[in-house]
Amino acid sequence: MKILEGKVALVTGGTSGIGRATAIAMGAAGAKVVFSGRRDAEGEETAALIRETGAECLFVRSDMSREADIQALVEQTIATYGKLDCAFNNAGIDSSRHPLHEQPIEEFDKLMSINLRGLFLCMKYEIQQMLSQGSGAIVNNSSVVGLIGFPGLSPYIASKHAVMGLTRSAALDYAKQGIRINAVNPGPIATPRMDSIAEQAGSTTEDMGSITPMERIGQPAEIAQVVVFLCSDAASYITGQPLAVDGGFTAT
Repeated sequence: MKILEGKVALVTGGTSGIGRATAIAMGAAGAKVVFSGRRDAEGEETAALIRETGAECLFVRSDMSREADIQALVEQTIATYGKLDCAFNNAGIDSSRHPLHEQPIEEFDKLMSINLRGLFLCMKYEIQQMLSQGSGAIVNNSSVVGLIGFPGLSPYIASKHAVMGLTRSAALDYAKQGIRINAVNPGPIATPRMDSIAEQAGSTTEDMGSITPMERIGQPAEIAQVVVFLCSDAASYITGQPLAVDGGFTAT
Protein backbone atom coordinates (compact mmCIF):
# COMPACT_ATOMS: atom_id res chain seq x y z
CA MET A 1 0.00 0.00 0.00
CA LYS A 2 1.27 3.47 -0.88
CA ILE A 3 1.98 5.77 2.07
CA LEU A 4 -0.74 8.33 1.14
CA GLU A 5 -3.20 5.84 -0.38
CA GLY A 6 -6.79 7.11 -0.10
CA LYS A 7 -5.78 10.60 1.06
CA VAL A 8 -6.55 13.96 -0.50
CA ALA A 9 -3.60 16.38 -0.55
CA LEU A 10 -3.40 20.12 -1.24
CA VAL A 11 -0.21 21.87 -2.36
CA THR A 12 0.11 25.64 -2.78
CA GLY A 13 2.72 27.01 -5.15
CA GLY A 14 2.67 23.74 -7.05
CA THR A 15 3.67 24.95 -10.51
CA SER A 16 7.45 24.76 -10.08
CA GLY A 17 10.32 23.87 -7.78
CA ILE A 18 9.61 22.25 -4.43
CA GLY A 19 5.85 22.61 -4.82
CA ARG A 20 5.80 20.81 -8.16
CA ALA A 21 8.08 18.04 -6.89
CA THR A 22 5.89 17.57 -3.82
CA ALA A 23 2.65 17.46 -5.80
CA ILE A 24 4.16 14.75 -8.00
CA ALA A 25 5.51 12.82 -5.01
CA MET A 26 2.13 12.95 -3.26
CA GLY A 27 0.49 11.54 -6.38
CA ALA A 28 3.10 8.80 -6.57
CA ALA A 29 2.42 8.03 -2.90
CA GLY A 30 -1.25 7.39 -3.67
CA ALA A 31 -2.95 10.72 -2.92
CA LYS A 32 -5.46 12.63 -5.00
CA VAL A 33 -3.74 15.99 -5.44
CA VAL A 34 -5.09 19.52 -5.67
CA PHE A 35 -2.43 22.13 -6.32
CA SER A 36 -2.45 25.87 -6.89
CA GLY A 37 -0.37 28.48 -8.66
CA ARG A 38 -0.66 31.67 -10.68
CA ARG A 39 0.52 30.38 -14.07
CA ASP A 40 -1.82 28.28 -16.20
CA ALA A 41 0.80 26.81 -18.55
CA GLU A 42 3.03 25.63 -15.70
CA GLY A 43 -0.05 24.32 -13.92
CA GLU A 44 -0.93 22.12 -16.87
CA GLU A 45 2.66 20.87 -17.02
CA THR A 46 2.54 19.87 -13.36
CA ALA A 47 -0.85 18.21 -13.83
CA ALA A 48 0.51 16.09 -16.68
CA LEU A 49 3.45 14.97 -14.54
CA ILE A 50 1.16 14.04 -11.65
CA ARG A 51 -1.11 12.03 -13.93
CA GLU A 52 1.92 10.10 -15.17
CA THR A 53 2.10 8.60 -11.66
CA GLY A 54 -1.45 7.31 -12.07
CA ALA A 55 -2.92 9.82 -9.64
CA GLU A 56 -5.95 12.07 -10.01
CA CYS A 57 -5.28 15.79 -9.74
CA LEU A 58 -6.80 19.24 -10.05
CA PHE A 59 -5.07 22.54 -10.76
CA VAL A 60 -6.68 25.68 -9.29
CA ARG A 61 -5.34 29.07 -10.32
CA SER A 62 -4.94 31.06 -7.09
CA ASP A 63 -3.27 34.17 -5.74
CA MET A 64 -2.06 33.63 -2.18
CA SER A 65 -2.35 37.34 -1.41
CA ARG A 66 -6.15 37.14 -1.85
CA GLU A 67 -8.27 35.61 0.90
CA ALA A 68 -11.13 34.86 -1.48
CA ASP A 69 -8.80 32.78 -3.68
CA ILE A 70 -7.52 30.81 -0.70
CA GLN A 71 -11.00 30.09 0.63
CA ALA A 72 -12.13 29.06 -2.84
CA LEU A 73 -9.12 26.76 -3.20
CA VAL A 74 -10.06 24.79 -0.10
CA GLU A 75 -13.74 24.79 -1.01
CA GLN A 76 -12.98 23.48 -4.49
CA THR A 77 -10.86 20.72 -3.00
CA ILE A 78 -13.79 19.59 -0.86
CA ALA A 79 -16.29 19.95 -3.69
CA THR A 80 -14.12 17.79 -5.95
CA TYR A 81 -12.80 15.11 -3.60
CA GLY A 82 -14.96 15.40 -0.47
CA LYS A 83 -12.24 15.90 2.13
CA LEU A 84 -8.80 17.29 2.89
CA ASP A 85 -6.33 14.98 4.62
CA CYS A 86 -3.06 16.85 4.21
CA ALA A 87 -1.77 20.19 3.01
CA PHE A 88 1.62 21.56 2.07
CA ASN A 89 1.65 25.35 2.36
CA ASN A 90 4.53 26.07 0.06
CA ALA A 91 3.74 29.25 -1.88
CA GLY A 92 6.09 32.13 -1.16
CA ILE A 93 8.24 34.87 -2.64
CA ASP A 94 11.70 36.28 -1.92
CA SER A 95 13.01 39.67 -0.92
CA SER A 96 15.85 41.39 -2.73
CA ARG A 97 19.25 41.43 -1.07
CA HIS A 98 19.82 44.68 0.86
CA PRO A 99 20.70 45.66 4.43
CA LEU A 100 17.55 46.33 6.43
CA HIS A 101 17.62 50.14 6.19
CA GLU A 102 17.64 49.89 2.38
CA GLN A 103 14.76 47.41 2.09
CA PRO A 104 11.82 48.93 0.15
CA ILE A 105 8.69 49.00 2.32
CA GLU A 106 6.51 48.09 -0.68
CA GLU A 107 8.53 44.92 -1.16
CA PHE A 108 8.27 44.12 2.56
CA ASP A 109 4.48 44.51 2.47
CA LYS A 110 4.10 42.32 -0.63
CA LEU A 111 6.32 39.61 0.81
CA MET A 112 4.44 39.50 4.11
CA SER A 113 1.08 39.42 2.32
CA ILE A 114 2.05 36.10 0.74
CA ASN A 115 4.66 34.45 2.96
CA LEU A 116 2.89 35.21 6.24
CA ARG A 117 -0.69 36.41 5.73
CA GLY A 118 -1.28 34.02 2.84
CA LEU A 119 0.06 31.06 4.78
CA PHE A 120 -1.99 32.05 7.84
CA LEU A 121 -5.15 32.12 5.71
CA CYS A 122 -4.31 28.76 4.14
CA MET A 123 -4.00 27.26 7.60
CA LYS A 124 -7.22 28.92 8.74
CA TYR A 125 -9.36 27.38 6.00
CA GLU A 126 -7.54 24.05 5.96
CA ILE A 127 -7.94 23.67 9.72
CA GLN A 128 -11.64 24.49 9.58
CA GLN A 129 -12.14 21.55 7.22
CA MET A 130 -9.86 19.23 9.18
CA LEU A 131 -11.71 20.01 12.41
CA SER A 132 -14.95 18.90 10.78
CA GLN A 133 -13.25 15.62 9.83
CA GLY A 134 -11.45 15.12 13.15
CA SER A 135 -8.03 14.65 11.54
CA GLY A 136 -5.46 16.13 9.20
CA ALA A 137 -1.79 16.95 8.67
CA ILE A 138 -0.32 20.28 7.59
CA VAL A 139 3.27 20.98 6.57
CA ASN A 140 4.42 24.57 6.19
CA ASN A 141 7.42 25.45 4.05
CA SER A 142 9.75 27.57 6.15
CA SER A 143 13.50 27.59 5.47
CA VAL A 144 16.78 27.04 7.23
CA VAL A 145 16.74 30.81 7.64
CA GLY A 146 13.53 30.35 9.63
CA LEU A 147 15.86 28.85 12.26
CA ILE A 148 18.86 31.19 12.01
CA GLY A 149 19.80 34.68 10.85
CA PHE A 150 21.40 35.59 7.53
CA PRO A 151 22.60 38.98 6.24
CA GLY A 152 20.83 41.01 3.59
CA LEU A 153 17.47 39.22 3.55
CA SER A 154 15.78 40.51 6.70
CA PRO A 155 12.16 40.67 5.41
CA TYR A 156 12.32 37.16 3.95
CA ILE A 157 13.97 35.77 7.07
CA ALA A 158 11.44 37.51 9.33
CA SER A 159 8.62 35.91 7.34
CA LYS A 160 10.15 32.46 7.68
CA HIS A 161 10.68 32.86 11.43
CA ALA A 162 7.02 33.88 11.61
CA VAL A 163 6.06 30.68 9.77
CA MET A 164 7.78 28.73 12.53
CA GLY A 165 5.84 30.67 15.18
CA LEU A 166 2.55 29.91 13.45
CA THR A 167 3.52 26.27 13.06
CA ARG A 168 4.42 25.73 16.69
CA SER A 169 1.47 27.66 18.13
CA ALA A 170 -1.13 26.10 15.84
CA ALA A 171 0.26 22.64 16.56
CA LEU A 172 -0.48 23.23 20.24
CA ASP A 173 -3.96 24.57 19.46
CA TYR A 174 -5.01 21.40 17.64
CA ALA A 175 -2.86 18.59 19.04
CA LYS A 176 -5.83 17.09 20.92
CA GLN A 177 -8.11 17.36 17.89
CA GLY A 178 -6.29 15.04 15.55
CA ILE A 179 -4.49 17.69 13.49
CA ARG A 180 -0.71 17.62 13.21
CA ILE A 181 1.17 20.73 12.02
CA ASN A 182 4.88 20.71 11.21
CA ALA A 183 7.36 22.63 9.07
CA VAL A 184 10.03 21.65 6.61
CA ASN A 185 13.12 23.87 6.52
CA PRO A 186 15.00 23.49 3.25
CA GLY A 187 18.59 24.53 2.77
CA PRO A 188 19.91 25.52 -0.67
CA ILE A 189 17.76 23.68 -3.24
CA ALA A 190 18.04 23.68 -7.04
CA THR A 191 14.96 25.78 -7.90
CA PRO A 192 14.27 28.94 -9.93
CA ARG A 193 14.08 30.81 -6.62
CA MET A 194 17.59 29.68 -5.69
CA ASP A 195 18.82 30.82 -9.12
CA SER A 196 17.59 34.33 -8.25
CA ILE A 197 19.16 34.27 -4.78
CA ALA A 198 22.48 33.07 -6.19
CA GLU A 199 22.46 35.77 -8.85
CA GLN A 200 21.91 38.48 -6.24
CA ALA A 201 24.83 37.06 -4.26
CA GLY A 202 27.07 37.08 -7.35
CA SER A 203 27.25 33.30 -7.34
CA THR A 204 25.66 30.28 -9.05
CA THR A 205 23.05 27.83 -7.79
CA GLU A 206 25.53 24.95 -7.77
CA ASP A 207 28.09 27.04 -5.88
CA MET A 208 25.48 27.74 -3.17
CA GLY A 209 25.71 24.09 -2.22
CA SER A 210 29.28 24.62 -1.06
CA ILE A 211 27.98 26.23 2.16
CA THR A 212 26.67 22.84 3.34
CA PRO A 213 28.78 20.07 4.93
CA MET A 214 27.60 17.78 2.10
CA GLU A 215 29.07 20.33 -0.35
CA ARG A 216 26.22 20.02 -2.81
CA ILE A 217 22.94 21.65 -3.69
CA GLY A 218 19.77 19.81 -2.69
CA GLN A 219 17.09 18.66 -5.12
CA PRO A 220 13.36 19.49 -4.88
CA ALA A 221 12.53 15.78 -4.70
CA GLU A 222 14.59 15.51 -1.50
CA ILE A 223 12.28 18.02 0.17
CA ALA A 224 9.19 16.42 -1.36
CA GLN A 225 9.88 13.04 0.21
CA VAL A 226 10.16 14.61 3.65
CA VAL A 227 6.84 16.42 3.18
CA VAL A 228 5.17 13.17 2.10
CA PHE A 229 6.49 11.48 5.24
CA LEU A 230 5.25 14.27 7.52
CA CYS A 231 1.80 14.07 5.89
CA SER A 232 1.63 10.30 6.31
CA ASP A 233 0.54 8.14 9.21
CA ALA A 234 4.20 7.15 9.61
CA ALA A 235 4.66 10.57 11.27
CA SER A 236 1.65 10.17 13.56
CA TYR A 237 3.52 11.24 16.73
CA ILE A 238 5.22 14.30 15.25
CA THR A 239 3.71 17.77 15.61
CA GLY A 240 4.95 21.31 16.12
CA GLN A 241 8.40 20.52 14.77
CA PRO A 242 10.81 22.05 12.26
CA LEU A 243 12.63 19.51 10.10
CA ALA A 244 15.77 20.92 8.52
CA VAL A 245 16.59 19.32 5.17
CA ASP A 246 19.76 21.25 4.51
CA GLY A 247 22.77 19.00 3.90
CA GLY A 248 23.87 19.60 7.50
CA PHE A 249 24.01 23.41 7.22
CA THR A 250 22.31 24.13 10.55
CA ALA A 251 24.41 21.47 12.32
CA THR A 252 27.57 23.56 11.93
